[in-house]
Amino acid sequence: MKIVKEFIQTESSSGVLLIIATLIALFLSNTFLAPYYESFLHIPVEIRVGSLHLAKSLYHWVNDGLMAVFFLLIGLEVKREIMEGHLSSLSQVALPGFAAVGGMLVPALIYVFFNANDPVAINGWAVPTATDIAFALGILSLLGKRVPVSLKIFLMALAIIDDLGAIVIIAVFYTVDLSVLSITLAAIALTVLVLMNQLHVVKKAAYFMVGFVLWVSVLKSGVHATLAGVALAFTIPLNGKDHEGNSISPLKEIEHGLHFWVAFLILPLFAFVNAGVNVTSISLEQMAAPVPLGIMLGLFVGKQLGVFGFSFLAIKLKLAKLPADSNWMQLYGVSLLTGIGFTMSLFIVTLAFVDDTLFNYTDKLAILIGSLASAVLGYFILKISSQSKTS
Repeated sequence: MKIVKEFIQTESSSGVLLIIATLIALFLSNTFLAPYYESFLHIPVEIRVGSLHLAKSLYHWVNDGLMAVFFLLIGLEVKREIMEGHLSSLSQVALPGFAAVGGMLVPALIYVFFNANDPVAINGWAVPTATDIAFALGILSLLGKRVPVSLKIFLMALAIIDDLGAIVIIAVFYTVDLSVLSITLAAIALTVLVLMNQLHVVKKAAYFMVGFVLWVSVLKSGVHATLAGVALAFTIPLNGKDHEGNSISPLKEIEHGLHFWVAFLILPLFAFVNAGVNVTSISLEQMAAPVPLGIMLGLFVGKQLGVFGFSFLAIKLKLAKLPADSNWMQLYGVSLLTGIGFTMSLFIVTLAFVDDTLFNYTDKLAILIGSLASAVLGYFILKISSQSKTS
Protein backbone atom coordinates (compact mmCIF):
# COMPACT_ATOMS: atom_id res chain seq x y z
CA MET A 1 0.00 0.00 0.00
CA LYS A 2 2.96 2.33 0.63
CA ILE A 3 4.07 1.96 -3.01
CA VAL A 4 0.54 2.79 -4.18
CA LYS A 5 0.40 5.96 -2.03
CA GLU A 6 3.82 7.11 -3.25
CA PHE A 7 2.78 6.42 -6.85
CA ILE A 8 -0.45 8.41 -6.53
CA GLN A 9 1.28 11.33 -4.80
CA THR A 10 4.00 11.51 -7.46
CA GLU A 11 1.56 11.24 -10.36
CA SER A 12 -0.71 13.86 -8.81
CA SER A 13 2.12 16.36 -8.46
CA SER A 14 3.25 15.61 -12.00
CA GLY A 15 -0.23 16.51 -13.25
CA VAL A 16 0.20 20.06 -11.95
CA LEU A 17 3.52 20.41 -13.76
CA LEU A 18 1.96 19.06 -16.95
CA ILE A 19 -0.69 21.78 -16.82
CA ILE A 20 1.96 24.47 -16.30
CA ALA A 21 4.13 23.12 -19.14
CA THR A 22 1.11 22.99 -21.46
CA LEU A 23 0.05 26.56 -20.65
CA ILE A 24 3.58 27.84 -21.25
CA ALA A 25 3.75 26.01 -24.60
CA LEU A 26 0.38 27.42 -25.65
CA PHE A 27 1.45 30.93 -24.62
CA LEU A 28 4.72 30.75 -26.55
CA SER A 29 3.13 29.29 -29.69
CA ASN A 30 0.40 31.95 -29.81
CA THR A 31 2.47 35.10 -29.24
CA PHE A 32 5.38 36.90 -30.87
CA LEU A 33 7.59 34.27 -29.21
CA ALA A 34 6.33 31.51 -31.55
CA PRO A 35 9.41 31.59 -33.86
CA TYR A 36 11.70 31.16 -30.85
CA TYR A 37 9.59 28.27 -29.59
CA GLU A 38 9.81 26.55 -32.99
CA SER A 39 13.57 27.16 -33.14
CA PHE A 40 13.92 25.58 -29.70
CA LEU A 41 12.06 22.45 -30.82
CA HIS A 42 14.33 22.02 -33.84
CA ILE A 43 17.69 22.48 -32.12
CA PRO A 44 19.93 19.79 -33.68
CA VAL A 45 21.41 17.31 -31.21
CA GLU A 46 23.99 14.75 -32.37
CA ILE A 47 25.74 11.78 -30.79
CA ARG A 48 28.68 10.24 -32.61
CA VAL A 49 30.74 7.25 -31.46
CA GLY A 50 32.97 6.05 -34.28
CA SER A 51 30.73 5.10 -37.18
CA LEU A 52 27.62 5.25 -35.00
CA HIS A 53 25.88 8.55 -35.68
CA LEU A 54 22.57 9.70 -34.21
CA ALA A 55 21.38 13.13 -35.33
CA LYS A 56 17.90 14.35 -34.43
CA SER A 57 16.13 17.54 -33.43
CA LEU A 58 15.43 18.18 -29.74
CA TYR A 59 11.76 17.44 -30.47
CA HIS A 60 12.63 13.94 -31.73
CA TRP A 61 15.11 13.27 -28.92
CA VAL A 62 12.33 13.93 -26.42
CA ASN A 63 9.80 11.74 -28.27
CA ASP A 64 12.17 8.91 -29.21
CA GLY A 65 14.70 9.07 -26.38
CA LEU A 66 13.25 10.44 -23.18
CA MET A 67 9.89 8.79 -23.82
CA ALA A 68 11.70 5.44 -23.97
CA VAL A 69 12.57 6.05 -20.31
CA PHE A 70 8.90 6.80 -19.64
CA PHE A 71 7.91 3.51 -21.27
CA LEU A 72 10.64 1.75 -19.27
CA LEU A 73 8.88 2.99 -16.13
CA ILE A 74 5.50 1.85 -17.48
CA GLY A 75 6.96 -1.59 -18.18
CA LEU A 76 8.37 -1.84 -14.66
CA GLU A 77 5.00 -0.82 -13.17
CA VAL A 78 3.13 -3.34 -15.30
CA LYS A 79 5.51 -6.18 -14.40
CA ARG A 80 5.37 -5.39 -10.67
CA GLU A 81 1.57 -5.08 -10.65
CA ILE A 82 1.22 -8.40 -12.52
CA MET A 83 3.65 -10.28 -10.30
CA GLU A 84 2.62 -9.02 -6.87
CA GLY A 85 0.36 -5.98 -7.13
CA HIS A 86 -3.18 -5.05 -8.11
CA LEU A 87 -3.08 -7.11 -11.32
CA SER A 88 -1.76 -10.29 -9.73
CA SER A 89 -5.09 -12.12 -9.42
CA LEU A 90 -8.15 -12.55 -11.62
CA SER A 91 -10.45 -10.89 -9.07
CA GLN A 92 -8.21 -7.82 -8.90
CA VAL A 93 -7.79 -7.44 -12.65
CA ALA A 94 -11.42 -8.18 -13.60
CA LEU A 95 -13.05 -4.73 -13.25
CA PRO A 96 -10.15 -2.55 -14.50
CA GLY A 97 -9.56 -5.11 -17.25
CA PHE A 98 -13.11 -4.95 -18.59
CA ALA A 99 -13.13 -1.17 -18.17
CA ALA A 100 -9.84 -0.76 -20.06
CA VAL A 101 -11.07 -2.87 -22.98
CA GLY A 102 -14.23 -0.79 -23.25
CA GLY A 103 -12.21 2.39 -22.84
CA MET A 104 -10.08 1.49 -25.85
CA LEU A 105 -12.73 -0.11 -28.06
CA VAL A 106 -15.53 2.48 -27.97
CA PRO A 107 -13.35 5.58 -28.61
CA ALA A 108 -11.66 3.80 -31.51
CA LEU A 109 -15.04 2.92 -33.03
CA ILE A 110 -16.24 6.52 -32.70
CA TYR A 111 -13.12 7.81 -34.44
CA VAL A 112 -13.42 5.21 -37.21
CA PHE A 113 -17.08 6.17 -37.71
CA PHE A 114 -16.01 9.70 -38.68
CA ASN A 115 -12.85 8.82 -40.61
CA ALA A 116 -13.40 5.41 -42.19
CA ASN A 117 -13.32 6.78 -45.75
CA ASP A 118 -10.05 8.71 -45.39
CA PRO A 119 -6.98 6.44 -45.80
CA VAL A 120 -4.71 9.02 -44.12
CA ALA A 121 -6.98 10.11 -41.29
CA ILE A 122 -7.84 6.51 -40.34
CA ASN A 123 -4.28 6.11 -39.01
CA GLY A 124 -5.31 8.18 -36.00
CA TRP A 125 -7.87 5.65 -34.74
CA ALA A 126 -5.81 4.91 -31.61
CA VAL A 127 -5.38 8.56 -30.56
CA PRO A 128 -8.54 8.75 -28.36
CA THR A 129 -7.96 5.32 -26.77
CA ALA A 130 -5.32 6.53 -24.29
CA THR A 131 -5.57 7.71 -20.68
CA ASP A 132 -3.12 10.09 -18.99
CA ILE A 133 -2.74 8.68 -15.48
CA ALA A 134 -0.82 11.73 -14.18
CA PHE A 135 -3.63 14.14 -15.06
CA ALA A 136 -6.41 11.76 -13.99
CA LEU A 137 -4.88 11.07 -10.58
CA GLY A 138 -4.10 14.77 -10.27
CA ILE A 139 -7.82 15.56 -10.56
CA LEU A 140 -8.66 12.85 -8.02
CA SER A 141 -6.12 14.30 -5.59
CA LEU A 142 -8.01 17.61 -5.60
CA LEU A 143 -10.91 15.80 -3.93
CA GLY A 144 -8.74 14.36 -1.16
CA LYS A 145 -10.27 11.71 1.10
CA ARG A 146 -13.76 12.28 -0.31
CA VAL A 147 -12.87 9.75 -3.02
CA PRO A 148 -12.28 6.22 -1.64
CA VAL A 149 -8.82 4.71 -2.11
CA SER A 150 -10.41 1.77 -3.93
CA LEU A 151 -11.43 4.10 -6.79
CA LYS A 152 -7.92 5.52 -7.02
CA ILE A 153 -6.52 2.00 -7.20
CA PHE A 154 -9.15 1.13 -9.83
CA LEU A 155 -8.11 4.14 -11.93
CA MET A 156 -4.43 3.33 -11.51
CA ALA A 157 -4.90 -0.33 -12.53
CA LEU A 158 -7.12 0.68 -15.46
CA ALA A 159 -4.52 3.19 -16.69
CA ILE A 160 -1.73 0.62 -16.42
CA ILE A 161 -3.73 -1.88 -18.49
CA ASP A 162 -4.53 0.99 -20.86
CA ASP A 163 -0.80 1.72 -21.19
CA LEU A 164 -0.14 -1.96 -21.89
CA GLY A 165 -2.74 -1.78 -24.66
CA ALA A 166 -1.04 1.33 -26.05
CA ILE A 167 2.27 -0.53 -26.13
CA VAL A 168 0.71 -3.35 -28.16
CA ILE A 169 -0.96 -0.85 -30.50
CA ILE A 170 2.32 1.00 -31.11
CA ALA A 171 4.20 -2.25 -31.77
CA VAL A 172 1.60 -3.67 -34.17
CA PHE A 173 0.14 -0.66 -35.97
CA TYR A 174 2.79 2.07 -35.87
CA THR A 175 5.85 0.24 -37.11
CA VAL A 176 7.36 1.37 -40.42
CA ASP A 177 9.61 -0.54 -42.85
CA LEU A 178 11.96 -2.75 -40.89
CA SER A 179 15.76 -2.96 -41.10
CA VAL A 180 16.76 -6.62 -40.92
CA LEU A 181 20.24 -5.83 -39.56
CA SER A 182 18.93 -3.55 -36.80
CA ILE A 183 16.17 -6.00 -35.85
CA THR A 184 18.75 -8.78 -35.64
CA LEU A 185 20.97 -6.70 -33.35
CA ALA A 186 17.94 -5.82 -31.23
CA ALA A 187 17.01 -9.51 -30.99
CA ILE A 188 20.55 -10.37 -29.86
CA ALA A 189 20.51 -7.63 -27.21
CA LEU A 190 17.09 -8.79 -25.96
CA THR A 191 18.34 -12.40 -25.81
CA VAL A 192 21.30 -11.27 -23.70
CA LEU A 193 18.95 -9.44 -21.34
CA VAL A 194 16.74 -12.53 -20.96
CA LEU A 195 19.79 -14.71 -20.26
CA MET A 196 20.98 -12.22 -17.65
CA ASN A 197 17.58 -12.49 -15.97
CA GLN A 198 17.69 -16.30 -16.04
CA LEU A 199 21.22 -16.28 -14.60
CA HIS A 200 19.98 -14.06 -11.74
CA VAL A 201 22.14 -11.08 -12.64
CA VAL A 202 21.11 -8.19 -10.37
CA LYS A 203 23.59 -5.48 -11.45
CA LYS A 204 21.43 -2.62 -12.71
CA ALA A 205 24.31 -1.11 -14.69
CA ALA A 206 24.59 -4.31 -16.74
CA TYR A 207 20.94 -4.12 -17.75
CA PHE A 208 21.27 -0.43 -18.65
CA MET A 209 24.33 -1.02 -20.85
CA VAL A 210 22.72 -3.82 -22.83
CA GLY A 211 19.45 -1.85 -22.78
CA PHE A 212 21.19 1.09 -24.48
CA VAL A 213 22.34 -1.22 -27.28
CA LEU A 214 18.76 -2.48 -27.54
CA TRP A 215 17.41 1.08 -27.73
CA VAL A 216 19.83 2.15 -30.49
CA SER A 217 19.06 -1.01 -32.48
CA VAL A 218 15.31 -0.54 -32.15
CA LEU A 219 15.65 3.16 -33.00
CA LYS A 220 17.39 2.23 -36.27
CA SER A 221 15.09 -0.72 -37.01
CA GLY A 222 11.78 0.94 -37.90
CA VAL A 223 10.06 -0.21 -34.69
CA HIS A 224 9.39 2.76 -32.42
CA ALA A 225 12.27 3.23 -29.99
CA THR A 226 10.04 3.53 -26.91
CA LEU A 227 9.27 -0.19 -27.15
CA ALA A 228 12.89 -0.88 -26.21
CA GLY A 229 12.11 0.60 -22.80
CA VAL A 230 9.23 -1.82 -22.30
CA ALA A 231 11.29 -4.82 -23.45
CA LEU A 232 14.11 -3.86 -21.07
CA ALA A 233 11.66 -3.49 -18.17
CA PHE A 234 10.28 -7.02 -18.56
CA THR A 235 13.79 -8.53 -18.29
CA ILE A 236 14.77 -6.75 -15.06
CA PRO A 237 14.28 -9.13 -12.10
CA LEU A 238 11.74 -8.28 -9.44
CA ASN A 239 13.67 -10.09 -6.72
CA GLY A 240 17.25 -11.21 -6.28
CA LYS A 241 20.21 -11.36 -3.89
CA ASP A 242 23.31 -9.21 -3.77
CA HIS A 243 26.86 -10.57 -3.35
CA GLU A 244 26.35 -10.66 0.44
CA GLY A 245 23.20 -12.76 0.16
CA ASN A 246 20.79 -9.97 1.07
CA SER A 247 17.41 -9.85 -0.67
CA ILE A 248 17.06 -6.95 -3.09
CA SER A 249 14.63 -5.86 -5.80
CA PRO A 250 16.39 -4.35 -8.84
CA LEU A 251 13.00 -3.64 -10.43
CA LYS A 252 11.62 -1.68 -7.48
CA GLU A 253 14.90 0.21 -7.03
CA ILE A 254 14.92 1.33 -10.67
CA GLU A 255 11.20 2.10 -10.60
CA HIS A 256 11.58 4.24 -7.48
CA GLY A 257 14.60 6.03 -8.92
CA LEU A 258 12.90 6.80 -12.24
CA HIS A 259 9.60 8.10 -10.83
CA PHE A 260 10.98 11.51 -9.90
CA TRP A 261 12.71 12.13 -13.23
CA VAL A 262 9.76 10.93 -15.30
CA ALA A 263 7.17 12.84 -13.28
CA PHE A 264 9.06 16.09 -12.89
CA LEU A 265 11.24 16.30 -16.01
CA ILE A 266 10.40 13.91 -18.84
CA LEU A 267 6.60 14.24 -18.94
CA PRO A 268 6.54 18.04 -18.43
CA LEU A 269 9.21 18.43 -21.13
CA PHE A 270 7.23 16.15 -23.44
CA ALA A 271 4.11 18.24 -22.83
CA PHE A 272 6.07 21.43 -23.48
CA VAL A 273 7.42 20.31 -26.87
CA ASN A 274 4.18 18.70 -28.06
CA ALA A 275 1.36 20.91 -26.74
CA GLY A 276 2.36 24.11 -28.54
CA VAL A 277 -0.63 24.64 -30.83
CA ASN A 278 -1.23 27.94 -32.61
CA VAL A 279 -4.96 28.25 -31.98
CA THR A 280 -5.18 31.65 -33.69
CA SER A 281 -4.99 29.95 -37.09
CA ILE A 282 -7.68 27.35 -36.32
CA SER A 283 -11.36 28.04 -37.06
CA LEU A 284 -14.49 26.44 -35.64
CA GLU A 285 -15.18 24.99 -39.08
CA GLN A 286 -11.80 23.24 -39.04
CA MET A 287 -12.51 21.81 -35.57
CA ALA A 288 -15.74 20.31 -36.94
CA ALA A 289 -13.75 18.24 -39.47
CA PRO A 290 -13.78 14.43 -39.10
CA VAL A 291 -10.32 14.07 -37.49
CA PRO A 292 -10.68 16.57 -34.60
CA LEU A 293 -14.33 15.61 -34.16
CA GLY A 294 -13.43 11.92 -33.92
CA ILE A 295 -10.72 12.66 -31.36
CA MET A 296 -12.82 14.99 -29.19
CA LEU A 297 -15.87 12.73 -29.15
CA GLY A 298 -13.69 9.64 -28.78
CA LEU A 299 -12.08 11.04 -25.64
CA PHE A 300 -15.06 12.80 -24.09
CA VAL A 301 -17.91 10.49 -25.12
CA GLY A 302 -16.21 7.23 -26.09
CA LYS A 303 -14.07 6.88 -23.01
CA GLN A 304 -16.88 7.38 -20.50
CA LEU A 305 -19.26 5.12 -22.44
CA GLY A 306 -16.65 2.40 -22.84
CA VAL A 307 -15.27 2.43 -19.31
CA PHE A 308 -18.55 2.88 -17.45
CA GLY A 309 -20.58 0.70 -19.84
CA PHE A 310 -18.20 -2.26 -19.71
CA SER A 311 -17.79 -1.85 -15.94
CA PHE A 312 -21.58 -1.78 -15.46
CA LEU A 313 -22.01 -4.96 -17.51
CA ALA A 314 -19.16 -6.75 -15.73
CA ILE A 315 -20.60 -5.89 -12.29
CA LYS A 316 -24.20 -6.76 -13.23
CA LEU A 317 -23.06 -10.07 -14.73
CA LYS A 318 -21.17 -10.71 -11.46
CA LEU A 319 -17.85 -10.92 -13.30
CA ALA A 320 -16.49 -8.11 -11.11
CA LYS A 321 -17.42 -6.03 -8.07
CA LEU A 322 -18.00 -2.32 -7.54
CA PRO A 323 -14.91 -0.82 -5.82
CA ALA A 324 -15.28 -0.85 -2.02
CA ASP A 325 -16.97 2.16 -0.37
CA SER A 326 -17.87 3.68 -3.75
CA ASN A 327 -21.14 4.23 -5.61
CA TRP A 328 -22.25 4.22 -9.23
CA MET A 329 -22.01 7.98 -9.60
CA GLN A 330 -18.42 7.98 -8.37
CA LEU A 331 -17.56 5.19 -10.79
CA TYR A 332 -19.10 7.28 -13.57
CA GLY A 333 -16.99 10.27 -12.49
CA VAL A 334 -13.81 8.21 -12.68
CA SER A 335 -14.93 6.93 -16.09
CA LEU A 336 -15.08 10.55 -17.25
CA LEU A 337 -11.54 11.15 -16.02
CA THR A 338 -10.25 8.37 -18.27
CA GLY A 339 -11.09 10.69 -21.17
CA ILE A 340 -8.04 12.75 -20.21
CA GLY A 341 -5.80 11.42 -22.96
CA PHE A 342 -3.26 14.24 -23.05
CA THR A 343 0.36 12.95 -22.98
CA MET A 344 -0.39 9.44 -24.28
CA SER A 345 -2.77 10.76 -26.94
CA LEU A 346 -0.25 13.43 -27.97
CA PHE A 347 2.39 10.72 -28.22
CA ILE A 348 0.24 8.45 -30.38
CA VAL A 349 -0.78 11.35 -32.65
CA THR A 350 2.91 11.97 -33.43
CA LEU A 351 3.13 8.35 -34.60
CA ALA A 352 -0.15 8.38 -36.53
CA PHE A 353 0.53 11.66 -38.35
CA VAL A 354 4.26 12.20 -38.80
CA ASP A 355 3.63 15.58 -40.45
CA ASP A 356 2.50 17.93 -37.65
CA THR A 357 0.87 20.30 -40.15
CA LEU A 358 -1.19 17.61 -41.88
CA PHE A 359 -4.41 18.70 -40.16
CA ASN A 360 -3.23 22.19 -39.22
CA TYR A 361 -2.75 21.10 -35.59
CA THR A 362 -6.49 20.53 -35.14
CA ASP A 363 -5.69 16.97 -34.02
CA LYS A 364 -3.58 18.21 -31.10
CA LEU A 365 -6.08 20.91 -30.17
CA ALA A 366 -8.83 18.27 -30.21
CA ILE A 367 -6.83 16.23 -27.68
CA LEU A 368 -6.55 19.26 -25.40
CA ILE A 369 -10.27 20.09 -25.68
CA GLY A 370 -11.44 16.48 -25.18
CA SER A 371 -9.10 16.04 -22.21
CA LEU A 372 -10.15 19.35 -20.63
CA ALA A 373 -13.87 18.60 -21.00
CA SER A 374 -13.38 15.14 -19.45
CA ALA A 375 -11.36 16.61 -16.55
CA VAL A 376 -13.83 19.37 -15.73
CA LEU A 377 -17.01 17.27 -15.89
CA GLY A 378 -15.34 14.32 -14.14
CA TYR A 379 -14.20 16.57 -11.29
CA PHE A 380 -17.67 18.06 -10.73
CA ILE A 381 -19.42 14.69 -10.93
CA LEU A 382 -17.03 13.26 -8.34
CA LYS A 383 -17.35 16.33 -6.13
CA ILE A 384 -21.18 16.20 -6.18
CA SER A 385 -21.34 12.43 -5.67
CA SER A 386 -18.82 12.51 -2.83
CA GLN A 387 -20.70 15.34 -1.07
CA SER A 388 -24.02 13.52 -1.34
CA LYS A 389 -22.45 10.40 0.11
CA THR A 390 -20.88 12.16 3.11
CA SER A 391 -23.93 14.35 3.88
